[in-house]
Amino acid sequence: MKKFVILILSVFVIWAIWANTESWSTLPEMAPNISHVENLIPLPIDSLQGNVVGIQPYMLESDYLSETRFFQKLEAYYQKAKEEGYLSSNTIVLLPEYLGTWLVILDEKPSVAKASSLTWAMAQLVLTNPFEFIKHYPLSKNEEDRIASTLFRMKANQMAKAYERSFLTLSKKYQVFTAAGSINLPEPQVIDNQIIVKKEAPLYNSSFLFGPDGSIYPTVIKKAFPIDSEKPFIAASSPAAIPSFELPMGKVGILVCADSWYPEAYEAIKGVDLVLVNSYCAVDGAMDVPWAGYNGTPAPHDVSLNDIGKISEQEAWKKYALPGRLGLSGAKHGVNVFLRGELWDLGTDGQPFFIRKGTLLLSQAAEKGGIWNMDY
Repeated sequence: MKKFVILILSVFVIWAIWANTESWSTLPEMAPNISHVENLIPLPIDSLQGNVVGIQPYMLESDYLSETRFFQKLEAYYQKAKEEGYLSSNTIVLLPEYLGTWLVILDEKPSVAKASSLTWAMAQLVLTNPFEFIKHYPLSKNEEDRIASTLFRMKANQMAKAYERSFLTLSKKYQVFTAAGSINLPEPQVIDNQIIVKKEAPLYNSSFLFGPDGSIYPTVIKKAFPIDSEKPFIAASSPAAIPSFELPMGKVGILVCADSWYPEAYEAIKGVDLVLVNSYCAVDGAMDVPWAGYNGTPAPHDVSLNDIGKISEQEAWKKYALPGRLGLSGAKHGVNVFLRGELWDLGTDGQPFFIRKGTLLLSQAAEKGGIWNMDY
């Protein structure tokens, strides 16, 4: 018995040392990785209603280890856009889906960012925070993937605050509106200009709009059509609840990725002038493979099932997502950007779509990070 107690104590001591010590000196220096900047067919100043700056940040796992690194990475893109003359009082910056989601590793060990797979990274979160994990685990009894949902609940307050502070600061400092991509949070609300979460509530893939006056718009945009990989831990919001926003540059609707594939989403924001879509497409080279069909929810009635396996994923996005469905909202203008980077073993793909006056504009692809400006 004495030997067993000594063994347990030894394991605990080794765990405590491992969980609380690791040098940050081995982390790579924060690099913007901006590989392309483009102004898409500028319009005469006297004809401008506004402009959208689409940012495709090239994110590394290490960019999420601290709020400072996360902020500095994104500010490099805002600063470059400012230097190019893209930012003004009627500018809205669009960022991609899941940009805030990987803040789940905030303040964790560098080895979490260096993990060879997301599964091993998440395992380290559990091992490093066993008591917090156990505390939050009972709150995830309704999700199929209890580990992922517990980790998001466990880190929800830290994630929300880092995301909130970063985009409040960027929007106010650069005097622009920001459609700040998305982040997984349990039932987020905006109260007194702060993002508040309810840890016992369902998790939503949520997006927020920030103003140049240092405000967060109180209406939260929640994904209505989670895809198969999200459904084990992400709840679906009602398509009818997708909001639109009256802004100086017109009425704007914001859709989270897969929502842009469904007519119900455009019906909810009918009457807008501009539709913005934030997206994340996992797997390297995913846009070049044959389209596998709708994911997570059955295809709408207007979809030709004969296209499955015959057209590419990229062609399907053009036909059935924002470029093909924009008109359902009544809008003439739309932008869709994608998250890119090196995120464990997930992979990333996708290049932005810009539609002006109903026409899909030609734009050059960015090898890594990119910034595109569209006047309208």
